[in-house]
Parts: sequence; C-alpha cells; structure tokens
Amino acid sequence: MSSKLSGKVAIITGGAGGLGKGIVERFKNDGADVILADFVEEVGKKTAEELKVEFFKCDVTSREDWEAVVKFAHEKFGRIDAVVNNAGWTYSNKSTLEVTDAEFDKVFAVNVKAIYYSANAVVPYMQKQGQGGSFVTIASTAGIRPRGGLTWYNATKAAVINATKSMAVEYAKDNIRFNNVCPVVALGTGLTNSFLGNPGNEKTFMATIPLGRGSTPKDIGNACAFLCYPESNFLTGIDIPVDGGRCV
Repeated sequence: MSSKLSGKVAIITGGAGGLGKGIVERFKNDGADVILADFVEEVGKKTAEELKVEFFKCDVTSREDWEAVVKFAHEKFGRIDAVVNNAGWTYSNKSTLEVTDAEFDKVFAVNVKAIYYSANAVVPYMQKQGQGGSFVTIASTAGIRPRGGLTWYNATKAAVINATKSMAVEYAKDNIRFNNVCPVVALGTGLTNSFLGNPGNEKTFMATIPLGRGSTPKDIGNACAFLCYPESNFLTGIDIPVDGGRCV
C-alpha cells in the first residue's frame, strides 16, 4: 500500500479481469479513486466489489458511453486525473488472408477507435480542470516488433503508439501526458490463446523472451501506476516495453 495516487481519480477500461484487474488493483493500493469501466457487467461488478472501486458499464467503442463515464466521474468525484486505456481485442493468430471483414472492423474499433473516443471525451474535461492529467494506453510489443499471424492486430497497436506520441506533443501545453505500456503476451488472460494460436506454442514463444516468462497483471499494473506518479511528470510520448527483453 502507498499513497502516491492519493486524491487522484482514474478511469481504467477493461478492468474486470486479466491485465485490467491488475491495473485497477495497483491504482487502488496506491490510494486512487478508481472507476472500473467494462462492458462485461456481471464480472465487472464482482471485481469492483472485491477491490472496493466503482463500476461503470462502458462499451469503449461508443462515444456516448465515454461521455457518460466522464459525467459519472465528475458527479462522483469532481475530477479526472488519469485514464488507462486497457480494453483490447484480437482475433486468433492466423494467416492475414484469413482475417474476415468483421474481425478487421472489430479489432480497429476496440483497439483504435476507443482511444479516439477516450481522448475526445476526457481531454476537454482535463483542459477545463486545468491541472493536467495522464493517459496510459496498453499497446503491445506487437506494435514495436511485429510478427506474422496477427497483422491487423499489430497494426492497431502501431497506430495507438503513434497517436499517443502525437497527442503527447499536442497537449503538452496543457500538462496532459500520453504514454504507452507495451506488454509481451500475458499468460492466463482472456486473449492468451488467441495470441499464441494454440497452447502448444507457449514453450516456443517463451524461449524468445530473455527473462523466460510472459508478463503478468502485476507487471502491467506497476508500469501504468508509475506513469501516473508525480515522479513521472516529465515523461510523455514514451513506450515502456514490459517484455522481459523480447524487443531488445
């Protein structure tokens, strides 16, 4: 437990489970007031109750839902200091030529358009608030060092890495910081098998990581929280690979 985020309010998307739950837990342990925004209501409410945070049902691909969560945060806490764009999706690892139109549209909606909506909803609020803020996007090592089989997922992560850097420059005047956390595959989360293609690929993939394991929710939570600490207030537009050395 620490108090480094005491008095701060954070919106964390996709926080019901997996990496998102780890991020929510770390922010809560650091003293933040957290809004767990997730589309899966039953699991989200259960996680929120367990971690003693607020739950808000939110489809991150909906502008109206983003506007609603901002309104909720304002009415509940009177401020927003941080947004962690964690919600994400991927299709199963397969040939690029086998990706369907529906899969292409969904992966760009969840992984890219949601970031567009989060900025459009929250940046004006932070500008009016006048106290700066921090956006953290969960990108991926796939956006830095892509491999075949997940071409359009990789492209979405490259897009948000680029957009983050652009917004970091554009909104520096408002002291609103934008950074990326880039995990290597996290074992035991909802998307693990989609990334690997099948569980049998796990051993081969782990052999490509110098530290010998995948990322964990705790690893990602630690990195996200750091980017919202006062100690990181001169960091913007950067990527933190949480990858055990895979991208070296």
